[in-house]
Amino acid sequence: MIKIFKLIIITILLTSSAIAGSDNELNLSKKSKPTKDCFEPLNRATFSFNQGLDKAILKPIAEGYRNLPTPIKNGTGNVLNNLSNLITIPNNVLQGDLKVAVINTGRLVINSTIGILGIIDVADDLGFPKYEKEDYGQTLGKWGVGPGCYIVLPVLGPSTIRDTAGSFVNVMGGDPWYNASVNGNNEFLSENIFAASKILTGVEFRANNIDSLDNLEKNSMDFYASVKSLYLQDRQMKIKNIQRGNIQIIYNDDGDWEEIDTK
Repeated sequence: MIKIFKLIIITILLTSSAIAGSDNELNLSKKSKPTKDCFEPLNRATFSFNQGLDKAILKPIAEGYRNLPTPIKNGTGNVLNNLSNLITIPNNVLQGDLKVAVINTGRLVINSTIGILGIIDVADDLGFPKYEKEDYGQTLGKWGVGPGCYIVLPVLGPSTIRDTAGSFVNVMGGDPWYNASVNGNNEFLSENIFAASKILTGVEFRANNIDSLDNLEKNSMDFYASVKSLYLQDRQMKIKNIQRGNIQIIYNDDGDWEEIDTK
């Protein structure tokens, strides 16, 4: 019954995403259109709430994390990237990138074994192609599903109806790491470890972007609008697999942004 309810929610979200901005006409074309901020007053309120949480809790923790020894930070980042392969690989397949799926599977196997659960990025040292994360929101975009309205989620931050729907796939069973840790019987992959990995991902992102986000806030006339624009542009580039040049990824499906190169 719970899974049926979740499926109904996803269907509603995807339907809304498909018709938003098209005068109620189904639009699954790949032609990009401006993403509407249908809930701007609520979004701004949620954005302010998230900023308060960030300044009171997340940023101080991230500052402490940033002061850890470099080997510890590098090892933690490698482990989290290795785990993210469990999301990227199925999305490589869903997007038809079978060659990339095989490469990332090899990366996962090598780093999980020789690399000691991913602490050491052996695959990178062996010359594997640059790793690009994929998520279910990107896959839906590749399939032609429009973003729908822009929304700001409590705690989780910027999103769209499409990307939010994509995140539900994890709960529906599309995230192998979630299944292994929460639904499985492996005592070493408990629900607490799963939750800890997600929290640590957010802390690592924030630590990597303290200066970038501070500069963005300081130099923006409207910080909310700047974050929205940056998020939407980044998601569009990811869906189209556009090389970012001097802008590195700042947002990942599971909810982590990537560093901004501000000249």
